[in-house]
Amino acid sequence: MAKIFTITEGLENMGALRTGGQGSVYKGKRMGAIITAVKLLPTPIHKENTDDKNFRDFQSEVEKLKKVNERPSPNVVKILSSGLTESGSLPFIEMEYIEGPDLEDLLKAPHNPVFSIREALKLAEQLAAALAHCHEVGVRHGDIKSNNVKFNTATGNYILLDFGLAIMSDEQRRSSLRNAGAVEFMAPEQYDGKMLFETDVYSYGVVLYELLAGNVPFPLVNKHESARNLVMVAHIEKPVPDLLELRRTHLPADWPEDKKMAEMQVPGWLLEVIGRCLEKLPEKRYKDGPELYEAVCNGMLSKEEVSGQFMALQNENAVLRNKIKDHERLAKSRLLIIAALLLGVFIGAFAIGSSFNRKDPGDTAGKSGMPGPGGKDTLNNAKPAAVVQRPETKLADSSAQKKKSATPKKKKKTKDGLVDDVPYF
Repeated sequence: MAKIFTITEGLENMGALRTGGQGSVYKGKRMGAIITAVKLLPTPIHKENTDDKNFRDFQSEVEKLKKVNERPSPNVVKILSSGLTESGSLPFIEMEYIEGPDLEDLLKAPHNPVFSIREALKLAEQLAAALAHCHEVGVRHGDIKSNNVKFNTATGNYILLDFGLAIMSDEQRRSSLRNAGAVEFMAPEQYDGKMLFETDVYSYGVVLYELLAGNVPFPLVNKHESARNLVMVAHIEKPVPDLLELRRTHLPADWPEDKKMAEMQVPGWLLEVIGRCLEKLPEKRYKDGPELYEAVCNGMLSKEEVSGQFMALQNENAVLRNKIKDHERLAKSRLLIIAALLLGVFIGAFAIGSSFNRKDPGDTAGKSGMPGPGGKDTLNNAKPAAVVQRPETKLADSSAQKKKSATPKKKKKTKDGLVDDVPYF
């Protein structure tokens, strides 16, 4: 994207991220590889001195904004710097760049059209903490909406962004909201140019309503002036539609019935908090962020919430126990099948071996010395078989005997004078 202007020395313009009625957000790059987000306001300030009212108002709001970071919050974007652009003299604030989707993105496909109760409670606590942090130092945001809250993929926290309206003068703010503000999230008093702490509380209620119901209470059908006026009148006069009915119609069709039933059990205290935030009159709402945050924390620690979480844990445990039992049954059946297969192999091998060793019973008894059919030991009782000699063997033995007897003997004198016959060899 073309760089149409220089922001300030040491801060490179890398192109627009988003544009709107309250100004444009650009991607900036500090010296090195540091990526930031830069909010540019649409009204230039030509004189950078205290004689210019617009410059004084800008400086006053920036000083308030600096207090937000004096005590850092994990749910509020860090403000890095502010000033006027070198070309165009446009006021800007430089913020840390948050990597991740905003709430508007998280309600679009492929994500579910509604938040789960658990995730909605997480956001309710963290966004209320962000508002409490800002209001404690006197900063009113003025533009809380679903695309001004991001999910930080690095930390897993929800982060409140874009303090553009916070540094505008009342006149600039009034003109901006009337012509290009996000009317779906605007409190009734904003149409008169007012921006109160209760205004942020109202917008907070619209954001929570949208996440649970899948839609804002009074949606904008198109961007025509007549459609915007209808939404403004609805915020002022019409009652808020039933949140649970809208949630029922927006639950994902592929969710199982037990999950749908569980996700319809929105805590009563949370519905009461949202209802009070969306009151038409500011004095009927929570007066500021700290009071709202206290109400959310008390609700999350209430008996209803604790018992609800306990029931949810019990249900999860029951599901896990059933899965464990199913796995055990499956494992047992597999073991039985393996045992049966091994037994079959063993029996088959034994049968094959027996068939090879099977002989005639008589032969086996005679040769092996095993008891015969009569049950007696045939080896011990058997008579010795007669030895049959061949004629040639008889003749050889006879001649050898004759030769032996015919051999002359040598007479040998012994000590006692006797002569003994000694055969000659």
